[in-house]
Amino acid sequence: MPNVAAIARHLTALSACRRCPAMLKPVVVGRPVPSRIILVGQAPGDKEPKLGRPFAWTAGKTLFKWFNEALGWTEDETRNRIYFAAVCRCFPGKRPEGGDRVPNPEEIANCASWLEREFELLQPALVLPVGKLAIGRFLPLPLAPLHDIIGRKFAIEFHGHRLDCIPLPHPSGASPWHRIEPGKTLLRQALALIARHDALKKSV
Repeated sequence: MPNVAAIARHLTALSACRRCPAMLKPVVVGRPVPSRIILVGQAPGDKEPKLGRPFAWTAGKTLFKWFNEALGWTEDETRNRIYFAAVCRCFPGKRPEGGDRVPNPEEIANCASWLEREFELLQPALVLPVGKLAIGRFLPLPLAPLHDIIGRKFAIEFHGHRLDCIPLPHPSGASPWHRIEPGKTLLRQALALIARHDALKKSV
């Protein structure tokens, strides 16, 4: 069982990170959950730093609806059973033309060691990358189209850790992919794979 105190110390150190001057603070972290399942998002939006938790706004409502329909878990139960991480933990800011800025390669590299440390602490059996930026951290590039990735389970190795990977589409309201076919069916298949995974038995 992962050490809760060690995870809490990790999150305290992560909260003090100032590696990326262009990123807006505060750093957004989840709960110190000793889970064998890690969910990896892309980066916080503008509401998450104010509310103090990942997936706190519109996309989060959709994400937690998925888990509720597939697993019967409330948002609070999901946050207590899955460790929430991200490719980048700070809000990147807005683009001049509108929309959230995508973290640049240097910012992604700066944040990578935090995620690697979480894999060391948690020794996860399952990772759930959400959205293309997160999926690209775990599956070989060039990244295949979502319809070739979502709904499948991959055996991967991430920094010396062997585990399963079940990618999920981003639950953004701006993307229709998960609301139309074949995305709707592939999303249901992905959630069914999660529901049947052995890691779930140890998170309840």
